[in-house]
Amino acid sequence: MASQTEIAYYLYAFIEGAEEKNFGALGIQGGEVYTISNDMVSAVVSEVPNQRLRPERRNLSAHNHVLNELMKSGTPLPVTFGILADNPEDVQGILTNSKETLNDHLERVRDRMEMVLKVSWNVPNIFEFFVEQHTELREERDRIYLLNREPTQDEKISLGQFFNQLLEADREHYTTIVEEGLQECFIEVRRNKCRDEQRVMDLAFLVDRDQEKEFENGIYRVANEFEDCYNFDYNGPFVPHSFVELQLSL
Repeated sequence: MASQTEIAYYLYAFIEGAEEKNFGALGIQGGEVYTISNDMVSAVVSEVPNQRLRPERRNLSAHNHVLNELMKSGTPLPVTFGILADNPEDVQGILTNSKETLNDHLERVRDRMEMVLKVSWNVPNIFEFFVEQHTELREERDRIYLLNREPTQDEKISLGQFFNQLLEADREHYTTIVEEGLQECFIEVRRNKCRDEQRVMDLAFLVDRDQEKEFENGIYRVANEFEDCYNFDYNGPFVPHSFVELQLSL
Protein backbone atom coordinates (compact mmCIF):
# COMPACT_ATOMS: atom_id res chain seq x y z
CA MET A 1 0.00 0.00 0.00
CA ALA A 2 1.17 3.54 -0.75
CA SER A 3 2.74 5.49 2.09
CA GLN A 4 1.08 8.50 3.69
CA THR A 5 3.14 10.92 1.60
CA GLU A 6 2.24 9.12 -1.63
CA ILE A 7 -1.54 9.33 -1.26
CA ALA A 8 -4.04 12.16 -1.03
CA TYR A 9 -7.68 12.33 -0.09
CA TYR A 10 -9.96 13.30 -2.94
CA LEU A 11 -13.09 15.24 -1.91
CA TYR A 12 -16.38 14.52 -3.67
CA ALA A 13 -18.96 16.11 -1.40
CA PHE A 14 -20.18 16.86 2.09
CA ILE A 15 -23.21 15.16 3.62
CA GLU A 16 -25.21 15.47 6.81
CA GLY A 17 -24.46 13.18 9.73
CA ALA A 18 -21.37 11.91 11.52
CA GLU A 19 -21.97 8.19 10.89
CA GLU A 20 -19.05 6.38 9.27
CA LYS A 21 -20.06 5.08 5.86
CA ASN A 22 -18.41 3.11 3.08
CA PHE A 23 -19.96 3.35 -0.37
CA GLY A 24 -17.73 0.79 -2.05
CA ALA A 25 -15.16 1.02 -4.86
CA LEU A 26 -16.97 3.75 -6.79
CA GLY A 27 -14.26 6.38 -6.76
CA ILE A 28 -11.62 7.69 -9.11
CA GLN A 29 -9.23 4.90 -10.15
CA GLY A 30 -11.52 2.42 -8.39
CA GLY A 31 -10.87 3.81 -4.93
CA GLU A 32 -13.04 2.98 -1.93
CA VAL A 33 -15.39 5.86 -1.21
CA TYR A 34 -16.02 6.53 2.47
CA THR A 35 -16.67 9.30 4.97
CA ILE A 36 -14.46 11.29 7.29
CA SER A 37 -16.67 12.88 9.92
CA ASN A 38 -16.60 15.73 12.37
CA ASP A 39 -19.53 16.58 14.63
CA MET A 40 -22.65 16.45 12.40
CA VAL A 41 -21.10 16.77 8.92
CA SER A 42 -19.07 14.27 6.90
CA ALA A 43 -16.72 14.61 3.95
CA VAL A 44 -17.00 11.93 1.26
CA VAL A 45 -13.52 10.96 0.05
CA SER A 46 -11.38 8.31 -1.59
CA GLU A 47 -7.64 7.80 -1.63
CA VAL A 48 -5.77 8.67 -4.82
CA PRO A 49 -2.12 9.21 -5.77
CA ASN A 50 -0.87 12.54 -4.40
CA GLN A 51 -0.65 14.31 -7.75
CA ARG A 52 -2.78 16.61 -9.84
CA LEU A 53 -5.78 14.82 -11.33
CA ARG A 54 -6.56 15.61 -14.95
CA PRO A 55 -10.20 16.28 -15.85
CA GLU A 56 -10.27 13.26 -18.15
CA ARG A 57 -13.56 11.62 -19.02
CA ARG A 58 -13.00 8.58 -16.78
CA ASN A 59 -12.15 10.79 -13.78
CA LEU A 60 -15.08 13.12 -14.35
CA SER A 61 -17.36 10.13 -14.82
CA ALA A 62 -16.25 8.59 -11.52
CA HIS A 63 -16.67 11.93 -9.72
CA ASN A 64 -20.22 12.34 -11.03
CA HIS A 65 -21.07 8.68 -10.38
CA VAL A 66 -20.26 9.13 -6.70
CA LEU A 67 -22.44 12.24 -6.52
CA ASN A 68 -25.33 10.42 -8.20
CA GLU A 69 -25.04 7.59 -5.70
CA LEU A 70 -25.11 10.08 -2.83
CA MET A 71 -28.27 11.63 -4.27
CA LYS A 72 -30.12 8.36 -3.70
CA SER A 73 -30.08 8.84 0.07
CA GLY A 74 -29.99 12.64 0.45
CA THR A 75 -28.73 15.85 -1.09
CA PRO A 76 -24.93 16.21 -0.93
CA LEU A 77 -22.98 19.43 -1.20
CA PRO A 78 -20.87 18.79 -4.31
CA VAL A 79 -17.19 19.75 -4.34
CA THR A 80 -15.54 21.04 -7.52
CA PHE A 81 -13.57 18.40 -9.41
CA GLY A 82 -9.92 18.04 -8.45
CA ILE A 83 -9.84 19.06 -4.76
CA LEU A 84 -7.27 17.09 -2.74
CA ALA A 85 -6.32 17.05 0.94
CA ASP A 86 -2.94 15.72 2.04
CA ASN A 87 -4.21 13.72 5.00
CA PRO A 88 -7.31 12.98 7.11
CA GLU A 89 -6.35 15.75 9.53
CA ASP A 90 -6.63 18.30 6.72
CA VAL A 91 -10.09 16.98 5.91
CA GLN A 92 -11.03 17.32 9.57
CA GLY A 93 -9.69 20.87 9.46
CA ILE A 94 -11.99 21.71 6.55
CA LEU A 95 -14.96 20.30 8.45
CA THR A 96 -14.07 22.32 11.54
CA ASN A 97 -13.17 25.61 9.85
CA SER A 98 -16.16 25.52 7.48
CA LYS A 99 -18.66 24.08 9.95
CA GLU A 100 -21.09 27.00 9.86
CA THR A 101 -20.98 27.38 6.09
CA LEU A 102 -21.45 23.65 5.49
CA ASN A 103 -24.39 23.46 7.89
CA ASP A 104 -26.06 26.47 6.26
CA HIS A 105 -25.64 25.02 2.76
CA LEU A 106 -26.82 21.56 3.80
CA GLU A 107 -29.94 23.01 5.36
CA ARG A 108 -30.61 25.07 2.23
CA VAL A 109 -30.49 22.11 -0.18
CA ARG A 110 -31.93 19.42 2.11
CA ASP A 111 -34.47 17.26 0.23
CA ARG A 112 -33.97 19.34 -2.89
CA MET A 113 -32.48 18.77 -6.33
CA GLU A 114 -31.41 20.67 -9.42
CA MET A 115 -33.40 20.59 -12.65
CA VAL A 116 -32.01 22.12 -15.85
CA LEU A 117 -34.04 23.68 -18.65
CA LYS A 118 -32.60 24.79 -21.97
CA VAL A 119 -34.74 26.49 -24.59
CA SER A 120 -33.55 27.14 -28.15
CA TRP A 121 -34.85 28.70 -31.33
CA ASN A 122 -35.21 25.74 -33.70
CA VAL A 123 -34.77 27.71 -36.92
CA PRO A 124 -32.32 27.39 -39.84
CA ASN A 125 -30.99 30.95 -39.56
CA ILE A 126 -31.45 32.97 -36.40
CA PHE A 127 -30.75 36.32 -38.05
CA GLU A 128 -33.35 35.73 -40.79
CA PHE A 129 -35.80 34.56 -38.14
CA PHE A 130 -35.36 37.84 -36.27
CA VAL A 131 -35.73 39.79 -39.51
CA GLU A 132 -39.14 38.15 -39.92
CA GLN A 133 -40.10 38.77 -36.30
CA HIS A 134 -38.90 42.35 -35.91
CA THR A 135 -40.04 44.97 -38.40
CA GLU A 136 -37.41 47.47 -37.26
CA LEU A 137 -34.59 45.01 -37.92
CA ARG A 138 -35.97 44.19 -41.36
CA GLU A 139 -36.22 47.88 -42.24
CA GLU A 140 -32.63 48.49 -41.09
CA ARG A 141 -31.37 45.46 -43.04
CA ASP A 142 -33.19 46.62 -46.17
CA ARG A 143 -31.94 50.17 -45.76
CA ILE A 144 -28.27 49.22 -45.96
CA TYR A 145 -28.47 46.19 -48.30
CA LEU A 146 -30.99 47.29 -50.91
CA LEU A 147 -28.93 50.25 -52.01
CA ASN A 148 -26.85 49.92 -55.17
CA ARG A 149 -23.62 49.63 -53.20
CA GLU A 150 -21.80 47.40 -50.76
CA PRO A 151 -22.59 48.34 -47.14
CA THR A 152 -19.72 49.84 -45.21
CA GLN A 153 -18.06 47.95 -42.36
CA ASP A 154 -19.54 50.40 -39.86
CA GLU A 155 -23.04 49.77 -41.24
CA LYS A 156 -22.58 46.00 -40.93
CA ILE A 157 -21.31 46.38 -37.36
CA SER A 158 -24.23 48.65 -36.48
CA LEU A 159 -26.70 46.13 -37.91
CA GLY A 160 -25.06 43.33 -35.93
CA GLN A 161 -25.25 45.34 -32.73
CA PHE A 162 -28.93 46.08 -33.33
CA PHE A 163 -29.56 42.36 -33.87
CA ASN A 164 -27.77 41.52 -30.61
CA GLN A 165 -29.83 44.08 -28.71
CA LEU A 166 -33.04 42.50 -29.98
CA LEU A 167 -31.66 39.03 -29.23
CA GLU A 168 -30.95 39.91 -25.59
CA ALA A 169 -34.31 41.67 -25.22
CA ASP A 170 -36.18 38.61 -26.51
CA ARG A 171 -34.16 36.31 -24.25
CA GLU A 172 -35.07 38.42 -21.24
CA HIS A 173 -38.72 38.52 -22.28
CA TYR A 174 -39.13 34.78 -22.80
CA THR A 175 -37.05 33.84 -19.78
CA THR A 176 -39.31 35.96 -17.59
CA ILE A 177 -42.37 34.24 -19.07
CA VAL A 178 -40.94 30.80 -18.25
CA GLU A 179 -39.84 31.75 -14.73
CA GLU A 180 -43.23 33.27 -13.92
CA GLY A 181 -45.02 30.24 -15.38
CA LEU A 182 -43.02 27.89 -13.15
CA GLN A 183 -42.83 30.03 -10.03
CA GLU A 184 -45.02 27.68 -7.97
CA CYS A 185 -42.74 24.71 -8.78
CA PHE A 186 -39.27 25.81 -7.67
CA ILE A 187 -37.39 27.38 -4.77
CA GLU A 188 -34.65 29.26 -6.63
CA VAL A 189 -33.53 29.77 -10.21
CA ARG A 190 -30.13 30.55 -11.72
CA ARG A 191 -29.66 31.97 -15.20
CA ASN A 192 -26.63 30.58 -17.01
CA LYS A 193 -24.96 32.33 -19.93
CA CYS A 194 -26.29 31.33 -23.34
CA ARG A 195 -23.39 29.75 -25.25
CA ASP A 196 -24.73 30.19 -28.78
CA GLU A 197 -26.98 32.59 -30.63
CA GLN A 198 -29.86 30.15 -31.00
CA ARG A 199 -30.11 29.53 -27.26
CA VAL A 200 -33.02 31.42 -25.70
CA MET A 201 -32.28 30.48 -22.09
CA ASP A 202 -30.24 28.12 -19.94
CA LEU A 203 -31.81 27.82 -16.49
CA ALA A 204 -31.08 25.81 -13.37
CA PHE A 205 -33.88 25.36 -10.85
CA LEU A 206 -33.68 24.28 -7.22
CA VAL A 207 -36.72 22.05 -6.74
CA ASP A 208 -38.12 20.16 -3.76
CA ARG A 209 -37.83 16.43 -4.34
CA ASP A 210 -41.56 15.94 -3.78
CA GLN A 211 -42.33 18.53 -6.46
CA GLU A 212 -40.52 16.80 -9.32
CA LYS A 213 -43.76 15.76 -11.03
CA GLU A 214 -45.31 19.21 -10.57
CA PHE A 215 -42.20 20.78 -12.09
CA GLU A 216 -42.35 18.41 -15.06
CA ASN A 217 -46.02 19.20 -15.62
CA GLY A 218 -45.20 22.90 -15.36
CA ILE A 219 -42.59 22.58 -18.11
CA TYR A 220 -45.15 21.00 -20.45
CA ARG A 221 -47.72 23.64 -19.57
CA VAL A 222 -45.35 26.53 -20.26
CA ALA A 223 -43.94 24.92 -23.43
CA ASN A 224 -47.46 24.67 -24.87
CA GLU A 225 -47.68 28.46 -24.75
CA PHE A 226 -44.74 28.78 -27.17
CA GLU A 227 -44.70 28.30 -30.93
CA ASP A 228 -43.22 25.15 -32.47
CA CYS A 229 -39.95 26.93 -33.32
CA TYR A 230 -39.05 26.95 -29.61
CA ASN A 231 -37.39 23.74 -28.48
CA PHE A 232 -37.66 22.87 -24.77
CA ASP A 233 -35.10 20.45 -23.32
CA TYR A 234 -35.11 19.73 -19.58
CA ASN A 235 -33.03 17.26 -17.58
CA GLY A 236 -32.53 16.10 -14.01
CA PRO A 237 -32.59 15.54 -11.19
CA PHE A 238 -29.00 16.54 -10.51
CA VAL A 239 -26.87 17.40 -7.50
CA PRO A 240 -27.47 21.15 -6.90
CA HIS A 241 -24.14 22.39 -8.34
CA SER A 242 -25.61 25.73 -9.38
CA PHE A 243 -26.77 26.54 -5.86
CA VAL A 244 -23.64 25.61 -3.89
CA GLU A 245 -20.67 27.97 -3.69
CA LEU A 246 -18.13 26.49 -1.31
CA GLN A 247 -14.87 28.30 -0.60
CA LEU A 248 -12.69 25.61 0.97
CA SER A 249 -9.48 26.44 2.80
CA LEU A 250 -7.00 23.56 2.61
